[in-house]
Amino acid sequence: MAKGRPMISESDLKLSESLGKIKHVIIVISGKGGVGKSTVSSNLALSLAMKGLRTGIMDVDIHGPNIPKMFNLENEQMLVEDEKLVPVMASNGLKVMSMAFLLPEKDAPVAWRGPVKMGAIRQFLEDVAWGELDYLVVDMPPGTGDEAISIIQLIPKADGMVVVTTPQDVALLDSRKSIVFSAQVKIPIIGIIENMSGFICPHCGERSDIFKTGGGERTAKEMDIQFLGRIPIEPAIVISSDSGTPIVASAPDSISAKAFMDIADKVIRTIG
Repeated sequence: MAKGRPMISESDLKLSESLGKIKHVIIVISGKGGVGKSTVSSNLALSLAMKGLRTGIMDVDIHGPNIPKMFNLENEQMLVEDEKLVPVMASNGLKVMSMAFLLPEKDAPVAWRGPVKMGAIRQFLEDVAWGELDYLVVDMPPGTGDEAISIIQLIPKADGMVVVTTPQDVALLDSRKSIVFSAQVKIPIIGIIENMSGFICPHCGERSDIFKTGGGERTAKEMDIQFLGRIPIEPAIVISSDSGTPIVASAPDSISAKAFMDIADKVIRTIG
């Protein structure tokens, strides 16, 4: 080896090979839990797949891996080929990989200390055979703590972050922290999504701003980043998530589905 050339570990090489055929990586984050980050991640990923793009979604939330539920994949068995984990296929060719597939009991809590969790996540990232993808959507754990930092450090080629918030002041405060966090880890912000932005009555179609509205857009303007759009509260979103078919597929003519598809178009234009 030439003098002064840094050595590449076997682990780093495996990670590079695993992510090497992925054109774009989108990281979906939130400053706090309960804002619908996984709902946004699943609908964004499926929106991209429905546009004919080769897409995968990776669920790295160890303590709350909900993505399999949202695609009705909870009982799927993960395959191993050539010592690599093979993603589970959802509709429209969407490739799905989740920490939930690796847990022995789906209802058992994950009581792992930090180093064990990070080791599991690194191995998880290294050993997935994604193949060629146009987009990989990464559904992160909530917050900006050690887990988020460690995961982002393992994904050096991320194109940007999508921040999910709700209109309440407390959620917006945490979303600002996520924006500052992105600057600290040197990954650009693609934009903010304001989720649960107004309630759409399923009977009359009237809109009621039960959680306020517009806070995400104001935050985007104040912090000079793109506002990607707002997703209202629709009962159909809950029903579709629980049934395992995201709303962009189960109710494509709904207000929420159209909003997700428009957001996907903005993400594509932003990344290029």
